[in-house]
Amino acid sequence: MLNPFDDAYFMTKALQEAQTAFDKGEIPVGAVIVIDNTIIAKAHNLTELLNDVTAHAEMQAITAAANFLGAKYLKKCSLYVTLEPCQMCAGALYWSQISNIIYGARDQDRGCIALRTKLHPKTTITGGVMAKEASQLLKRFFIEKRNLN
Repeated sequence: MLNPFDDAYFMTKALQEAQTAFDKGEIPVGAVIVIDNTIIAKAHNLTELLNDVTAHAEMQAITAAANFLGAKYLKKCSLYVTLEPCQMCAGALYWSQISNIIYGARDQDRGCIALRTKLHPKTTITGGVMAKEASQLLKRFFIEKRNLN
C-alpha cells in the first residue's frame, strides 16, 4: 500500500507556506515540522513583516514546534523546508537536535552545505525533494521583484 505521508506530501505543504510568503511579498520559503506523520508546525518567511532578519521560515517553525511539544528539543521530528537552510537556521536546528532535515532547492552560495555548517551528529539531511517547484517559485519572486524596481 502506498504511504500518502511521504516526503512529497509534506514538501507540498511547505510549498504552500512558501506561496503564502510569496503572496505577502516575502522571499518564498516555507517550512513544516512533522512528528509521527502529523504536522505540528507550519511557517514561512516573515522578515519583511516583522522587520527582523532572523524571522526565517525555519526559525518560525522551530519556535512553533517547541511550543507545541512543550520541549526545546525536536527529537523524532522532521523539518521540510523549500530551500536549504542557511547557516543561522542550521545552527538553530543543531541546537534543537531535530532528527531530519528535508529540503527542496539547494542554496549554492548561502546554504549550510556550501558554508560547511555543522548539524547535530544525529541529524540526517536530504535534499532535492521537489527542488524544481521550489526553485521556480524563488526565481519567479526575484524576477518579479527586479521588474518592479
